[in-house]
Amino acid sequence: MLEITKPAPNRIDIRLEGTLDAETMAKALDDLLALSEDVTNGRMLYTIPEFSMPTLGAIAVELRRLPKMFGLLGKFDRCAVLSDAAWLRTAAEIEGRLFPGIEIKSFKLDDVEAAEAWLAEG
Repeated sequence: MLEITKPAPNRIDIRLEGTLDAETMAKALDDLLALSEDVTNGRMLYTIPEFSMPTLGAIAVELRRLPKMFGLLGKFDRCAVLSDAAWLRTAAEIEGRLFPGIEIKSFKLDDVEAAEAWLAEG
């Protein structure tokens, strides 16, 4: 399941649980693009309580939309990643160093208040 919501004009929340197939990935990415269309100085909360590798079909869908996904980077200033998987938190912060203009910070899954406070800064 990949659920994408927009709780505020400059905020997108993403929740990823379980394995993604091509159909779920396509719908989720389309939702993300549509909901992010008018976002500026955006904040993103990415919650990953349980991670499983996506199917090959889902990866192919993501690769086809990659140019549009890179366009989203300029819309967001901060992204907080919530996960209990240390390797995911580390990967997220490394990704944040690779893409200029967006600050990514990771938190343990139960550190929601700290993540929310960090997103509200600035």
